[in-house]
Amino acid sequence: MNTNQTPFGLSPSKSRSEQHFMLFATAIGSCAIAWNANGIVNVLLPEANEHDTRARLARRLPDAHEQSTAPPDVQRAIDNIVALLRGDRIDLCDIALDMADLPPFNQRVYEIARRIPPGQTSSYGDIARQLGDPNAARAVGKALGENPFPIIVPCHRVLAAGHQSGGFSAPGGVSTKLRLLLIERAQLQDGPGLFDS
Repeated sequence: MNTNQTPFGLSPSKSRSEQHFMLFATAIGSCAIAWNANGIVNVLLPEANEHDTRARLARRLPDAHEQSTAPPDVQRAIDNIVALLRGDRIDLCDIALDMADLPPFNQRVYEIARRIPPGQTSSYGDIARQLGDPNAARAVGKALGENPFPIIVPCHRVLAAGHQSGGFSAPGGVSTKLRLLLIERAQLQDGPGLFDS
């Protein structure tokens, strides 16, 4: 690696606010990923078309510059997301995220959620208990609803009490959440797969 660049392909002299993004094709449609010198700052699941996905990203990150290629670390993240959405059991825990501007509570929720392996699920209550506050399930749900890194922070693997789907803030809502769990052949806490008969 060039010593004048960070792992994300940007000069260390550049502000961490300099952001770039690109769209990439997956089995569920065109996703978007945005990054800065410190890591991934945003991932978007597909909208109805690429134009809408690009427009949504522009609303979230109006100063981000679209790129036609990604630096190696971002390309590895893209390749792994594509593989996961194709049905491969890929662990995305090693992808660097820039969470510096996120509330500390959300950061803690995301760190716990990232440890849920593909094909497994947890619950808002389970995460609240891991945070040391069993009454924080609603706050956990709110934090996951604000997740800027869907797939990398697998909020789709977090269910409501009684293995109910709960909400999902990405395009398509709960239908998208269930589709992602189906792709991963999700298991319900040592029981049969979520979609097994």
